[in-house]
Amino acid sequence: MATEPAPPMTTTDLNVGGMTCAACVRRVEKKLAKLDGVTATVNLATGRARVSHPPHVRPEELVATVEQAGYTAALPEPPKPRRRPGVPEGGDDAVRGSGPESADVRSERDRLLVTALLAVPVLVLSMVPAWQFRNWQWLCFVLAAPVALWSAWPFHVRALRGLRHSTATMDTLVSLGVVASFAWSAYALFLGGAGAPGMRMPFSLLPSAPDGVAHVYLEAAVGVPLFVLAGRFLEARARHGTGAALRSLARLAAKEVSVREDGTERLVPIEELTVGQIFVVRPGERVATDGEVSEGNSAVDLSLVTGESDPVEVGPGSPVVGGAVNAGGMLLVRATAVGADTQLARITRLVTDAQAGKARAQRLADAVAGVFVPAVLALAVTVLGFWLGAGADPQAAITACVAVLVVACPCALGLATPTALMAATGRGAQLGVLIRGPQALEGLQHIDTVVLDKTGTLTSGHMTVARVTAVPGGLGKDAVLRLAGAVEQGSEHPLGRAVVAHARKALPEGDALPGVRDFRAEAGRGVRGLVEGRPVEVLAPDEGLPAALADALPVAEAAAHTPVVVHVDGAAEALIEIGDVVRPGSYRAVDRLRRLGVHPVLATGDREAPARAVASALGIKEVHARRTPEDKADLVRQLRGEGRRVAVVGDGVNDAAALAGADLGIAMGTGTDVAIGAADVTLVRGDIEALGDAVRLARRTLGTIRANLLWAFGYNLVTVPLAMVGLLNPMVAAVAMSASSLLVVGNSLRLRAWQPAAGRRSERAGAGAGAGARGRAGARGRKPVVAGGRTR
Repeated sequence: MATEPAPPMTTTDLNVGGMTCAACVRRVEKKLAKLDGVTATVNLATGRARVSHPPHVRPEELVATVEQAGYTAALPEPPKPRRRPGVPEGGDDAVRGSGPESADVRSERDRLLVTALLAVPVLVLSMVPAWQFRNWQWLCFVLAAPVALWSAWPFHVRALRGLRHSTATMDTLVSLGVVASFAWSAYALFLGGAGAPGMRMPFSLLPSAPDGVAHVYLEAAVGVPLFVLAGRFLEARARHGTGAALRSLARLAAKEVSVREDGTERLVPIEELTVGQIFVVRPGERVATDGEVSEGNSAVDLSLVTGESDPVEVGPGSPVVGGAVNAGGMLLVRATAVGADTQLARITRLVTDAQAGKARAQRLADAVAGVFVPAVLALAVTVLGFWLGAGADPQAAITACVAVLVVACPCALGLATPTALMAATGRGAQLGVLIRGPQALEGLQHIDTVVLDKTGTLTSGHMTVARVTAVPGGLGKDAVLRLAGAVEQGSEHPLGRAVVAHARKALPEGDALPGVRDFRAEAGRGVRGLVEGRPVEVLAPDEGLPAALADALPVAEAAAHTPVVVHVDGAAEALIEIGDVVRPGSYRAVDRLRRLGVHPVLATGDREAPARAVASALGIKEVHARRTPEDKADLVRQLRGEGRRVAVVGDGVNDAAALAGADLGIAMGTGTDVAIGAADVTLVRGDIEALGDAVRLARRTLGTIRANLLWAFGYNLVTVPLAMVGLLNPMVAAVAMSASSLLVVGNSLRLRAWQPAAGRRSERAGAGAGAGARGRAGARGRKPVVAGGRTR
């Protein structure tokens, strides 16, 4: 029997509020997963849930489910009918990380300031016995009461909400710690003798108590809310920094555009621009949307969009990207894409999607966090019972119990991966490397073999004339090239277009190619025609080259490109060598991949000779020529069958199957949408050298995640036992707990400053002979290698 096809799934994003630690994340995910066919990934750093669900599960039901778990939820604001380019679904707030939460952030800041004003006098008086005046403890009690109640109110509310839903989170631990400290201090003041006038209380980082007098812990009652609120406020500010790349992408989007119609110019909102309209880009202005230059010449700065540092020269017919800055003359541009279809919008969506994922290590951390808080509560009760059962002073037992509650921190577990992932994907976007998510990062880290396409990947993808060799004593190079360019004007073949372009460049300024009559093209052979009354033929050689030309052509060059012979009046006059120029960055890229321990493999549909020529120039030993798309996919399967972890780099439709079948697919940003859609990583600026940057960034990011998780687990393994044996003051515990989250976020933020250039300098400095020397020679001064195209 045929199995029924799986029902289509829908993806919905939710803004989730009230989450404070990894235990909250775990609870929301588990609650949503109880719905039929629903899976969810919740990100603590962004406060978002990405939910995959069947169509019959309505978004409103997802919102209600999250609210039933004790948290707030809302659907992102629906996009306007015409969004600004670069702004993803969900509106500006999805990019800026602001919107509805801005008021909450301001409220938390105000709460922190009031708490500090009330708590600092209590801390100072409690920690400096010389300043303790008569009845100081009662002033501290008056100041501490609003802190324990009003300042800590959000913790109490979330703890009670969790209790109603039979769950415990970080807020439960903080709330219990504050209540226990304040309640014990109230008992000591009213019933334990600590309220007597003239009472002095020594301060120690280790819990202790004077004989016969109960110890007050008002410094812990105010210190815990103060330090936790301060830590979370600083943490939120730091996490806001990890989304800086997305906000900078949003700022690239133009709000207004100057449209030219019927010779007049008018300023219109970007939402009203349509495909096909002509708009003006003046010097210093940003290109409003993707388009094609229809008039004017200039240089455009793409550094903020693709990471390409050098300005790119553009003229009539050149494509331009929305967000690029016009650094030269005035341009008239015809819009080719608007709104969500622009490259800037696609980049923003890819970065946003990448930050919604989770690494395998984070899933383990979330699973641990799900049982962490209940385990800490059990430990705290056990510690209290143990110390009381052992005959210890009640206040010492309560102090140890409170310290256990306060010092335990699942927050760092929840922030270990998302903050690093946000910083890394944002930095990658700035460098022109788009990484779809943590799975792609993990794949980049582990690849040991990369299959490289030739045309459009290692080479420019554009056929060009490499050399023109004229017969000695003939018409001469310039005259022959002029006639060949003239007859090729009737051809649409890539080889013909290359000859025409080269001939036009060689003409004196203001001159044009002559016309052609009686034009005729012969499939697989070449073209013929009359130019200025003379018969001109540009043909592929039938059986070798004419002797006068064969002697002038080195064998190596003959293998590297496609030769065509120009005949004028029936006599061979010149040989034109045509091929595809190797990208300058390909030399460095292949060399760096080898240094990173990645084995390069060349797989191309081109002929054996040009494939070998390119491979030899780049130092690639394994070459597979004349490979169909199916052959490339088979090659990938074969390499994976040998136990290799394979990445495929390509740019065309013929690479899509191999990209999809590899452990990791990497598409050139200059390639087709099919290739980009099948890839896990996109090199936006179309530079293969960025692949080495991507591998190094992935390794640095996963190293950062491992360090974060090691700290998050190690911190609890060390501090919780110290608190259990009574060696940790609750106030110090609050500082340590807040510091643990800040250290994790701060470590992740270091990725924002990661620079690939430093790696390149160190690799060049440590390079020796062999492949490294070959790579440097090619990068610095070698004549570009030309790889041939298909003969006609």
